[in-house]
Amino acid sequence: MSNEQADSVAAEEQPKQQQEPEQQPQAEAGKKEEAAAVEVKENGDAAAEDAQPEPEPKQMRAVVLNSFGGMKGVKILKRPEPTPAEGELLIRVSACGLNFQDLMLRQGVIDCPPKCPFVLGTECAGEIEQVGEGVEGFAVGDKVVALTECRAWAELVAVPAKYVYKLPAGMSPLDAAAITMNYTVAYILLFEMAGIVSGKSVLVHSAGGGVGQAVVQLARTVPDVTIFGVCSKGKHEHLNGNAANIDHLLERSSDYPNEVRKVKPEGVDVVLDCLCGEECNRGYSLLKPMGKYILFGSSNVVTGETRSILSAARSWWQVDKISPIKLFDENKTMMGFNMRHLMFHQGEHAYVRSIVEKVFALFTAGKIKPHADSTWALEDVSDAMQKMHDRKNVGKIILDPAMEPKPKPATPAKGKKKQSSEEKKDEEAEKKKDDKKADAAKEGEEEKKEEVMTNGDSGDSAESKDKEEEKASS
Repeated sequence: MSNEQADSVAAEEQPKQQQEPEQQPQAEAGKKEEAAAVEVKENGDAAAEDAQPEPEPKQMRAVVLNSFGGMKGVKILKRPEPTPAEGELLIRVSACGLNFQDLMLRQGVIDCPPKCPFVLGTECAGEIEQVGEGVEGFAVGDKVVALTECRAWAELVAVPAKYVYKLPAGMSPLDAAAITMNYTVAYILLFEMAGIVSGKSVLVHSAGGGVGQAVVQLARTVPDVTIFGVCSKGKHEHLNGNAANIDHLLERSSDYPNEVRKVKPEGVDVVLDCLCGEECNRGYSLLKPMGKYILFGSSNVVTGETRSILSAARSWWQVDKISPIKLFDENKTMMGFNMRHLMFHQGEHAYVRSIVEKVFALFTAGKIKPHADSTWALEDVSDAMQKMHDRKNVGKIILDPAMEPKPKPATPAKGKKKQSSEEKKDEEAEKKKDDKKADAAKEGEEEKKEEVMTNGDSGDSAESKDKEEEKASS
């Protein structure tokens, strides 16, 4: 091969070698694009599913406290349905109990209240809808009642299983909401703390309320116990119909210590006080030697719809300071009981469970029967609270999430005031005058129209006559 031929062959091969490195990246890029297209085609359905928006959580009705104070802070709002965490039970609520603690919580007069907004309610009963992980002894469909620090007033509530109790046979959710909190408190007061036995005497404040009625019924399970009940005059008529339960019914605003002394000159064995304030001094003065005074509430702090620092200060400052030396000299005992602290702050939920079981056993035996004062819809919770504020309830107030709210009365439009009969007469007379003027004006307008129409016709005939005369002259 000549040199010229060799150079021509080399020149032909050189462009091929230079093109190969450029073609390789393009080929690799094409393969990647094809692979990506295949991957997109294969995963297209999954990507489309991921792109779909998540369904919104189901909503439920709940009684929400937006701000501490009066009824204006209480609203019925929609909230996402809760899901039970580990160790919790999800309960479909059928009945809720209204307790005085709920009023104090609404006003913010208890220690360490939760931050607003939150769901109110400390007691509810219903059916288990879902069981959280790690929970034993409960199943879906079980009828239960729960005691909570809050959030019970809703259609659904998630509660730790340690605060939930199965209902015995024959106990309805309404019975459970009326019995669990009140009778558990009353049982602890009477039998665990006061140690009531036959022949003793008991004075209980707010005898017509939920706990008061529970104390009376439980005390009646012990023979030969004398019961003094103190409550407002308005409840006496109702309670007198059940006179076999309360031996001596006393009016709160009266000099009831003097009335007690007429029956028991030496005093009483037990005083159960849920009021505090000045009643502490009266109660202590009524104790006989070896007597026990037990404070289990401070409802005198709640004197109005909103929180009053002055009322709280007055309630506490009215209490005489009693030294241990005085208790030692007089052989008396002063005690206190706070169910909320015992369960949720001091961890005694197992002890409370044992008491609940004893109360349920008394119910099954027919020895106690809860009394419900009234049942209200969630939307009427403000009216229910107001009734308890006014101390007008006899027995337990219940909330029913399935109940229809009461129809609201029609309210007059803003800015319009009610008129007196004289004002109405004056208004009617003025209206009649205006009607007469309008009628007269209408008649005048009609006469003018008739005159115009009459004059219009004569004018047209005169004009046509003039035109005829012009034509004739022309």
